[in-house]
Amino acid sequence: MSAVNSQAPNHLDRARQLLTEHPVVDGHNDLPWALREKTAYDLDRLDIAADQTGSLHTDLARLRTGGVGAQFWSVYVRSDMAGDDAVSATLEQIDCVSQLIARHPAELRRALTADDMEAARTEGRIASLMGAEGGHSIHNSLATLRALHTLGVRYMTLTHNDNIAWADSATDELGVGGLSAFGREVVREMNRIGMLVDLSHVAATTMRDALDTTEAPVIFSHSSSRAVCDHPRNIPDDVLERLPANGGVAMATFVPKFVLQAAVDWTSAADDNMRAHGFHHLDTTAEAMKVHAAFEATTPRPVATASTVADHLDHMREAAGVDHIGIGGDYDGTPFTPDGLDDVAGYPNLIAELLARGWSDADLAKLTWHNAVRVLRAAEDASRELTATRGPSNATLGQLDG
Repeated sequence: MSAVNSQAPNHLDRARQLLTEHPVVDGHNDLPWALREKTAYDLDRLDIAADQTGSLHTDLARLRTGGVGAQFWSVYVRSDMAGDDAVSATLEQIDCVSQLIARHPAELRRALTADDMEAARTEGRIASLMGAEGGHSIHNSLATLRALHTLGVRYMTLTHNDNIAWADSATDELGVGGLSAFGREVVREMNRIGMLVDLSHVAATTMRDALDTTEAPVIFSHSSSRAVCDHPRNIPDDVLERLPANGGVAMATFVPKFVLQAAVDWTSAADDNMRAHGFHHLDTTAEAMKVHAAFEATTPRPVATASTVADHLDHMREAAGVDHIGIGGDYDGTPFTPDGLDDVAGYPNLIAELLARGWSDADLAKLTWHNAVRVLRAAEDASRELTATRGPSNATLGQLDG
């Protein structure tokens, strides 16, 4: 479904006004990894207080233009990192976020709770939360999981692109068949400490096992609808339909290769080309992007738009209900973005598109702000109940999985 005149001034004006009152909570932004890759965390060389157009998808001015009120900064590390190297790199990512918040106290506010998010909105600052992307970040240690929570991490994606010992990824071969016994213990411990279980990137079997296990709402920090675009990174309808009973939130991503069917095949060929030139297929350094540009010059890239993303949100609202959807753009974690959603300034274009499709202000306020705040608060409530009845788990992978 495509809207007519979604960019008409009245739609954009209404979108911008709505976002001043109910700003975007974005579930996933990879700025810390981009800063690691591009400048080795030299925050003077890529200062987000300055215009970083052409270098990054994200800077403070464009976050303001986009109506962002809260951001889960991903403290992602690549899934080919392993063991203590992955843990150390995750700690460096957390430190990067801490440095960003310390450098820009007038714009960014550290947020650990739903109340912190609301306080930041009242103060006119951007609530800054963290999410770890991939269970490899804890090196099979529940103590390390708890340490990440103590340092401020408020969700963990159970896998990234590769399986781990206790959970299957959407983009790897069948491993343990979903979650192992230790994987289910990880979910229970995340519930106990109040860390959201993020099911983006995981296999559909892992999604279902996690929903069968969890005692708190889950999230999908950056995943869209598999019915609209048949990619394993997206969410099947049977899983979306379970979110009302769980209380969770699915946050639609903007990544073209996940939202536009024509982009799926193109991306596979582009990734092969990157590897043939000696680059990781997710590399976004200047040298890697030159290889991408050369490939695109001879093989034009299918272009997604704000309407493409709106198609996903329309379907996700139908499958899960308006109380269980949100937004997770994945900016600075993808080399390509949809037209109209080029960077973090683009959110008003998506809201305008949804307004043109007849979404109400109340429904849009849930999409942008209220659903995400509610799900974090629900995780906190579950944690209070669970910590009253059980202590920390010290189970090990060997004990539970043999």
